[in-house]
Amino acid sequence: MIDFQNVYKSYSGKDIFKDVSFRINPGERVGVVGPNGAGKSTIFSIVNGEIEQDKGKVMVPRDLRIAILHQHIEHGSAEVPLLDFAADAVRELSDISARMHVLEHRFHEQLEPGEYDKMLAEQGELQSRYEQLGGYRLRHAAEAALSGLGFHEEDFLRPLGSFSGGWQMRGALARVLISDPDILLLDEPSNYLDIPAVEWLYRFLKSFKGTLMLISHDRFLLKTLANVTLEINGGNVIRYAGDYDYYVRERQNRYLQLESARKNQDKERERLERSIDRFRSKSTKAVQVQNWIRKLDRMEEITMPDELHYSGSIRIPDPPPCGNEIIRLENLSFSYNGTDMVLENIDIQVDKGDKLGIVGYNGMGKTTLLKVMAGMLTPAGGKCVIGHNVVSGYQAQEFSELLPDEQSAYDVVRAALPAGADSRSLMSILGSFGFSGEAADKPCKVLSGGEKIRLLFARIFVNPPNFLLLDEPTTHLDISAREALQQALADYKGTVVFVSHDIEFVSNVAENIIGMVPHGIKRYYGNYAYYREKVEQEKNPISNSEVAAQDSSASDNQSAGTDSQKERRKERARVRQEMQKEKRELERRVAHFEQEIERAESEQAEITASLALNSADTDFAALNRRLKELEQTIAKASSGWEQFAVKLEEFMEEYNRLHD
Repeated sequence: MIDFQNVYKSYSGKDIFKDVSFRINPGERVGVVGPNGAGKSTIFSIVNGEIEQDKGKVMVPRDLRIAILHQHIEHGSAEVPLLDFAADAVRELSDISARMHVLEHRFHEQLEPGEYDKMLAEQGELQSRYEQLGGYRLRHAAEAALSGLGFHEEDFLRPLGSFSGGWQMRGALARVLISDPDILLLDEPSNYLDIPAVEWLYRFLKSFKGTLMLISHDRFLLKTLANVTLEINGGNVIRYAGDYDYYVRERQNRYLQLESARKNQDKERERLERSIDRFRSKSTKAVQVQNWIRKLDRMEEITMPDELHYSGSIRIPDPPPCGNEIIRLENLSFSYNGTDMVLENIDIQVDKGDKLGIVGYNGMGKTTLLKVMAGMLTPAGGKCVIGHNVVSGYQAQEFSELLPDEQSAYDVVRAALPAGADSRSLMSILGSFGFSGEAADKPCKVLSGGEKIRLLFARIFVNPPNFLLLDEPTTHLDISAREALQQALADYKGTVVFVSHDIEFVSNVAENIIGMVPHGIKRYYGNYAYYREKVEQEKNPISNSEVAAQDSSASDNQSAGTDSQKERRKERARVRQEMQKEKRELERRVAHFEQEIERAESEQAEITASLALNSADTDFAALNRRLKELEQTIAKASSGWEQFAVKLEEFMEEYNRLHD
């Protein structure tokens, strides 16, 4: 259990945490969300013992092993081979291994009586501890994790420093994952990962048995892995008992409740102030006026939670008219050096209104294909035919790094105006992408990553395209901005081809998928879920002859030993029926505790809101007593939930084995 009690932390006079209290229970999967700089990584560093809080208590069991993924690589690892770096996942193993080597050498020396037995006992303990910590499996586990994250076997012996920063982070992620800790802290683990690697990470973390805390902007991971969400914002930490979707709903409900409470408080304050002004000069009301003044002084301000990140919508202008065929590639090939082909024999037609997502491993040519379509690269062979009146708008992944520091947002967009174009619409375009009023004068050097991406979109739409080509458009965008862009592209009436590593974004925008295969592509006429289904079928094909053989075999077996098969079926049916009863009972108990926790937390929120109102009719003592009772109820219910959730998980493993 990780317990923060009244924790304060500040940097350079800025409060990161102010009287923060929350608890993470064993086995929980916690998604950590909040704006950049709010303190998400600071919480991880405090839990891992790298920094200390200024005030308050942080309790983390000392006997638990913690593994943490930071957003940077530690120094001194550049010359270490990749596989050795990843396999060095448990630092204690290095000390144990060194001590075992010392003992092995000493066995060949002249030893004092009894010393041999003592050393032998120590060696046995060390070997047992080495095996317990996974020393004999780590190298194999490292190879599997590195492969799952996109490395090839020939990469394993390359020095870590020979890889780009993004690939080095993949190596660090592999090392953290295979360490099999009790508490796993992952800070933006999906950064630099392509979609296949994100899916592998999801499958790996789904089977992780310990406590997981995950900082991420990846909604796919937050929705599929987290059962608790922590929002860190404005010096506060608020715990929500559900995944990202639950958090979004409950946060909105909480905001509306606080908004209503603040309106009521403002009305009460105005009423008291009017009464004080009206009766201040009357001696007969002097006592009452003093009571009203004290009541005003005691009234605590209800603070509304900050809007997280970019809250506006992105309005993409309607595209200009064009023909039905947008672009056609015929037997197209491309090479950067003239010999090694990146793309070969590419045949595809993009029609008006298509929304195509390009997915595949890094290095397979996704960006290259996009640049060929945008006319940025010249094919080595074949044809690239652009349709009638097609206007392309291309956004490269690296464009945000090329913005002039001293130019304002307005200047950047104005510079993209076609010759002779009217500049009166500039402010409207800037406003569509979140740069209204004074925001248009902000210099590029102070813009966040998300603001730079939105500015690049505004730059594209100065000359409205009808064919958008986007390379990683969600990079540097926070969750709210990703959702706004996702909705804008889904509503866009033009044609879109894009590369993205954000599964949730691809799932909600792409209507067809272009899957990258070695040197080529394959088009899937369905959304991302359809693509995944087809890929799985291609990996595990079952031919008609195999199906017929299975049916024939089943028929033969049925004719022989029919009576014994009936008995076995009856027995299996009986066992399944008994297990169904137990399964329903365990599910009922888990659901009961979940409902009890939810009811208690809901009442807790209502009481907290009532206390914030500071009304004269409020029985503070009774409400505080009830809050303590609710805390005990939640703690007891959480303990019961954990007990039966573990039982249900163990039961389901046996249940699934029987059914398989």
